[in-house]
Amino acid sequence: MTKVKIGINGFGRIGRLVLRAAVKRNDIEVVGVNDLLDVNHLAYLLEYDSVHGKFDGKVEVKDGNLVVDGKSIRVSAERDPRNLKWDEIGAEIVAECTGIFTTQESANYHIEAGAKKVVISAPSKDAPMYVYGVNHKEIKASETIVSNASCTTNCLAPIAKVLNDEFGIAEGLMTTVHATTATQLTVDGPSRKDFRGGRSAMINIIPASTGAAKAVTKVIPALEGKLTGMAFRVPTADVSVVDLTVRLEKKTSYEEIKKVMKNASETGDLKGVLGYTEAPVVSQDFVGETRTSVFDAEAGMELNPNFFKIVSWYDNEAGFSNKLLDLVAHTASL
Repeated sequence: MTKVKIGINGFGRIGRLVLRAAVKRNDIEVVGVNDLLDVNHLAYLLEYDSVHGKFDGKVEVKDGNLVVDGKSIRVSAERDPRNLKWDEIGAEIVAECTGIFTTQESANYHIEAGAKKVVISAPSKDAPMYVYGVNHKEIKASETIVSNASCTTNCLAPIAKVLNDEFGIAEGLMTTVHATTATQLTVDGPSRKDFRGGRSAMINIIPASTGAAKAVTKVIPALEGKLTGMAFRVPTADVSVVDLTVRLEKKTSYEEIKKVMKNASETGDLKGVLGYTEAPVVSQDFVGETRTSVFDAEAGMELNPNFFKIVSWYDNEAGFSNKLLDLVAHTASL
């Protein structure tokens, strides 16, 4: 099998987990990493991870490059992606993981630098958004820049698709109980987003905005105007959970919803994307979970035949990074 050669721009939480996930695959090879941090520091952060544990392999630095399990990966520190010369190392697709170059115009800098396509690891204002397993088959070969949406959208979209396909969603409100992310502060300080966002992530439950529910309507246009939501940022390091309160058009029962979710998790496009569990799980049980949405059959409930609460777990780091690579592989095949 010919491996798809990719570059990673931005070696933060997602960038590093994209590389960790790529190493385990036989269809993708990381040939370049761009980050402003010193290469020795990058190697250290790749090898040692407080959430996901020590890297299962060998990480070295040689001649200014990363060497992972004996394979050399070019490391650069360019602020302007246009200077990255991706074509020199054969990088066909770039995983744009900085959270900065999220528009069509800015992501196109990678194309100018020699890449053929770009997958953005964040929601985009103008690039088409795709969630693997939900609408990824709609990607056109001509689309050179696509977005993998957000980790929360990747959790919500699969369950929303199943519910809407089977019963029709009349309206819904989503809350994500979301683990701390790198944008938050350990002690109180100023926040660019809002006053509350600057409060200590260590000791607070912080209400926050999220565009995840509205982003689902970009992925499933039939839900336009029917979904919105918010987030609570909580003091955990990883793993989040979506709580979707939804009114369905067709009368059903929670038992029937469980059957439909279980079936969807085992067949078709959502196999390996949507999970199903009846176990008495908690958040730590999902660290490293590669599926982006695991339906918790024991946590949901029914108020009446049209009104339900649906609960689904996701590793907001590992699951998202794994599916980003699935999206990369799919775009490369077009």
